[in-house]
Amino acid sequence: MERRQFITSGIGAGIATGAAITFGGIDNLLAGNAALPYDLIAVRGGEPDVMFDRGIEALGGMSKFVKPGQKVVIKPNIGWDRVPERGANTHPLLVKRIVEHCLKAGAKEVFVFDHTCHEWTKCYKNSGIEAAVVAAGGKMVPGDSERYYKQVEIAGSSKLKEMKIHELLLNCDVFLNVPILKNHSSSKLSISMKNMMGCVWDRGFWHKNDLHQCIADFLQYKKPDLNIVDAYYVMKQNGPMGVSLDDVVTMKSLILSKDIVAADAAATKFFGKEPADINHIQLASAAGLGEMDLSKLNINRINL
Repeated sequence: MERRQFITSGIGAGIATGAAITFGGIDNLLAGNAALPYDLIAVRGGEPDVMFDRGIEALGGMSKFVKPGQKVVIKPNIGWDRVPERGANTHPLLVKRIVEHCLKAGAKEVFVFDHTCHEWTKCYKNSGIEAAVVAAGGKMVPGDSERYYKQVEIAGSSKLKEMKIHELLLNCDVFLNVPILKNHSSSKLSISMKNMMGCVWDRGFWHKNDLHQCIADFLQYKKPDLNIVDAYYVMKQNGPMGVSLDDVVTMKSLILSKDIVAADAAATKFFGKEPADINHIQLASAAGLGEMDLSKLNINRINL
């Protein structure tokens, strides 16, 4: 179902809160000042690779983030044994293009991983991400064993005082966060901040100890260098894994920002929500970990 069909059909009351999904998206983001560097890029109307080409160009190119000889880690959502059209995982074509840009910028190595929820080899294969990464020249790394994770302490956090984090994040020069935007039964929405749960070993602790606060606390330890929110296929209900294709609407949109809180704040607009409706966004903003007030951001809206 295309975005226009979804809006005009009257469907849209499927999320847990019962609120209608308007999917205003880019139209609800304030235009910025073209004379200044952009805080956030919002792209609409193209294929995932083409939208990323335009978005990263507007930010000054991948060379702004990746320097020759650096090790890059890309963290998509690959948590579920689902094909791309189901909207549970990041679109493989987007991940492929990001790898290509990193290598073109001179990256020595580009690694891609996730601590999956379903069996990891099936997730990597059936999401299409493994084949896409290998074709682009990147390397897939598993996250299924505790031996890949190292204990770290988190200074300044409220609930998440320590955790075991994937060793790739401890040894990389550049960290790119590439979530898919979707409905989530526990956190309302799954976007950039929620995607960080795939970097740690004990996700259960987060769910048992104030999920939203733990999501915000992670940023006290590490924030990505760039957040790229995939909103091509958007799961409007029954997240995070979905039930059928009826859960998904095709929006053909993308958000890019160095500010993880800003990226998530903008993405809430695609669900007709406000940033303050999502507790972990509000908590992270209050802690000074990013900006959720979109009126303070210089936003470039690109319609293809």
